Parts: sequence; C-alpha cells; structure tokens
Amino acid sequence: MTSHLFDPANLFDLSDCRHRDLFVDSGAVWRVLSRLPSYLHQVMQPNLPESIPIQRPLPETLVLWRGRAYRDGFEILGGDVGKGTFRIKIGGELTTEATVLFAGCVLWDPLIELGPGSVMEPGALVKGPTLIGCFTEVRQGAYVRGNCLVGDHCVVGHTTEIKSSIMLDHAKAGHFAYIGDSILGRNTNLGAGTKLANLKITGTTVTIKLHGDKVETDLRKLGAILGDNTELGCNSVTNPGVVLGKNCQVVPLTSVRAGYYPDGSRVQ
Repeated sequence: MTSHLFDPANLFDLSDCRHRDLFVDSGAVWRVLSRLPSYLHQVMQPNLPESIPIQRPLPETLVLWRGRAYRDGFEILGGDVGKGTFRIKIGGELTTEATVLFAGCVLWDPLIELGPGSVMEPGALVKGPTLIGCFTEVRQGAYVRGNCLVGDHCVVGHTTEIKSSIMLDHAKAGHFAYIGDSILGRNTNLGAGTKLANLKITGTTVTIKLHGDKVETDLRKLGAILGDNTELGCNSVTNPGVVLGKNCQVVPLTSVRAGYYPDGSRVQ
C-alpha cells in the first residue's frame, strides 16, 4: 500500500487551487500526471486567434484582450509580468490583463490556452495541449512540449524545457532548466541549470525509496515532485523518482537520489 505521505494534500496547498479537481482522489501524487492529458482536454478553452500562423514564427506582435486580437493601436509599457504590473495601453485604456504574443514566438497547434496578463517572448515555442494561467511569463527560447499545465504568476524561463508536467501558482524555472514528467508546487523555485531527470538509464520503471523500502510507481518516466515552497540550487539534478516535501532546500550542484524527503529537508 502506498504511504499517505504521497497524498497530494501533504505536498500542496490545494484549498483555493483552480485545478484542485485534478488532484482529488488521485491516490499517490504521481498518478496525477497520467490524468493530466484528459484533464486538459476537459477544462481547456483554447483562445488563439484563428488567423494566427501555426508552426512558424509569429511575424508581428499580437495583443489579446477582451476577446480581440490587436495588431496595432497598442503601446507596450512593460513591467513585471509575474507581479501583474506588465502594462499595455490599448486605444487610450491602460490594462495589465492583456496577453502579449511577441513577434518571433511559435505556436505549434491551436490547443493552447493563454491566461490574461501572460506574455510569450520572442523565440518561445509552445505545443498543445497546454494551459498557461494568468500573469505567467514564457521567456525567450522556452520549449513547452505539450501536456503541460502552468499556473498563475509562473516563469518558464530562458531555454527551459518542460513536458508532461504541472507548475502550480508562483512556481518558477527561470534559467536553463529541464522539467520532465514532474510537478512543481506553489512558490517552488529552480535555480539556473536545474534538471529534473525523468528516465532511468537502466531501462527499468521508477521506484521511490521510503524508510528503507522501495515503492513501485509502475512508471517508465517520472521526474520530481516538489512540495510547496521548495527550492533547488543552481545546477542541481534530481534523479527519476524524487519526492521533496514542503519547504525543502537542495544545495547547488547536488545530485538528489530517488526517494522521499520530509518537509524542511536540506539535501546536499
């Protein structure tokens, strides 16, 4: 029997989470990832304009606001996307809730939902199905490979790759990260160069060590599960099957072995 320590409620505050239903009655937290594709298809409301070019760089900057796509008539004043202060002036009206698609970003298919106040920088590439929340920044060179759920006030950083993963609100991976088959809790942060490895080189399924025993996940691919407020230092690597509780810290350059780490752990 899987330990209650792996219940999503022990790792994440889901009390006001928009996507709480994804986690309810899931059993072990990694089972949420197998639910993700069907969940996305149920709840997503793709909102890319029909006229937007697919699978090639956007030729001009677009602003999406109040159900319309603006090619001109706006002025980008800037600000901090994650803090909700990125300002755009449209027809004389100032707003922080417009979605900005900068020229040079690539939308690979229409199955993409972008929340108000979010920004896609030049060179970012997003494949669907992907749901990106409000006031989230997808930076230059980011690669979002599909089956991704990214919450509000998040950062998918410069040359960061994410696939088949979840980032809850305020999760940040600002620079050179890899996020595969993983879940990042609220207010988690990946230091520059962090890699959440998801595939064992032995060709076997992923197991998680708990109190000297091995818990079988039956998954060939599983990255890391990071509880709320957990931080990973620069150039750290988690091996497949790492579960870090809330408020954990991983020292820079650390290779984290598969297993469960209780709340407040300092891993080095």
